[in-house]
Amino acid sequence: MDSSVHLRTATPADFDAISDLMELVFQETLTESRRAGEQSITETDRSLVAEHDDHVVGHATALTRDLTVPGAIVPAAHVTGVGVAPTHRRRGILTQLMRQQLEGLAAAGHEPIAVLWASESAIYPRFGYGPASSRLGLEITSREVRLTAPPATPPSGRLRLIKPPAAADEFAAVYERVRAERVGFSSRDEKWWKHLLADYSDGHGEQTGPRGVLYEDERGPAGYAIWRGESKWNEWGPDGVVVVRELVTDGPEAYEAIWRFLLGIDLTRTVKFWMAAVDEPVQYLVDDPGRLGRRNVDGLWIRILDLPAALEARQYATSLDAVVEVTDPLLPANQGRWRLSGGPDKVTCTRTDDAPDFACSITELGAAYLGGTSLAALAAAGRVRRLTGNLPSVAFGWHRQPNAIEVF
Repeated sequence: MDSSVHLRTATPADFDAISDLMELVFQETLTESRRAGEQSITETDRSLVAEHDDHVVGHATALTRDLTVPGAIVPAAHVTGVGVAPTHRRRGILTQLMRQQLEGLAAAGHEPIAVLWASESAIYPRFGYGPASSRLGLEITSREVRLTAPPATPPSGRLRLIKPPAAADEFAAVYERVRAERVGFSSRDEKWWKHLLADYSDGHGEQTGPRGVLYEDERGPAGYAIWRGESKWNEWGPDGVVVVRELVTDGPEAYEAIWRFLLGIDLTRTVKFWMAAVDEPVQYLVDDPGRLGRRNVDGLWIRILDLPAALEARQYATSLDAVVEVTDPLLPANQGRWRLSGGPDKVTCTRTDDAPDFACSITELGAAYLGGTSLAALAAAGRVRRLTGNLPSVAFGWHRQPNAIEVF
C-alpha cells in the first residue's frame, strides 16, 4: 500500500467524511434523513478508514448481527461500506483494508463467519469470500398471470393496510418466527427496524412512500409485504408498477393472500420483486410462470473466519464422515486437513493427518456454507478436487434455498 496512506479505526467524528466517500463511490446522493438513518446503525468502532493528508480515502466496516444458517443462527460480521476514492485506486488500499479487517475479525473470535453483498463480484473471491446464495429478480406482467388456486372461502384471515413505520411490532413478530428457520435472514433489533421502515421517499424518484399490508389470522400477524407504487400511463391506459421490497409469511395461506393482493392492485400492470428466493413459491402458484420475468442474480457471499467453529455451528442434511484439505493464505489457522464427522444435528471438525477425500480453498467452503451452492457443482467447475468417491455434497445442502431479503 502507498506509504503516504495509513489505516486506523474510525471515530464518530469521521461519519460525515465516510458518508461523503460512500456517496462518491456508489454514485449516490444521500438526503439528510437518509444520512441520519445510516448514522443510527453505524458502528464506528468496527470501521476502518484509510487516511491520506487528513482526508478519508478508503473505508470498510462490519455490523454486529446474526445470520440464519442451516439448522442454526450464528454471529456473522455483516461487512459493508467497502470503497476507495477514485483518486486513490490501484494503490493497494482496498487489499489492505480487507486484509486488516479479516485478521481483526478472526483474532477477535466473536464471529465464525463474515457475510457481504458484492457490488463487484470479481473483487471478493481473492479475499476468501464465496458466492453462497442467489436470488430471483421478478418482473411480473400482473394482468397476464393468474393464481391457480381459488381464494379460500371463508378466508381464515384478513388483510389490513398499515403504514410501515407504525408496524414494526407486527412485522417483527412475523419476521422472527420465519427467521428461526429461513437460511439467509439476518437479525434485526429495534434500531434496524426503525431504519428499514423509515420513509426515505425523497431518494426514490417517482415512487410513492413505503406502503404495507398485514395478513392476520387467529394467531395474530401471519404475514406482511412492504412495497412502493409508481404511477404510469400509456396510450392504452393505466400502466402502474408495484415495487415489492419485502414479503414475509409463516404459512401458505398468508403467502397466497398477499400475492393475490399485490397482483390485483388497481391501475397497475407490473409487479417487481428483486429479493425473491431461487425457490420462491409463487413460481408454483401461477398459471403461466413464463410471465414472471425471472432473472437470477447474486446474493450473499460468505467468508469463513474460524473453520472448525463455522462448520460445527451449522447442521447438515445427512450424516457425513469426510476429510477436506483446505488452503487459506490470508488466515493460515484455517489451512490443513480437517475431518468432518457426525450429523445431521451435530458435526465435529478436527484436525487430522488422514488422506483427504476432497480439497478446495476457503472460498469454496464459504460458497457451500449456506447450502445454496453444491460441492458437486463446484467440483464440476474444477473448483473442488474430488480425491475419493466421498464428496459430502448432499450433506452440505439444505431443504430450502437460502433467501437473503435485505441488502445491508
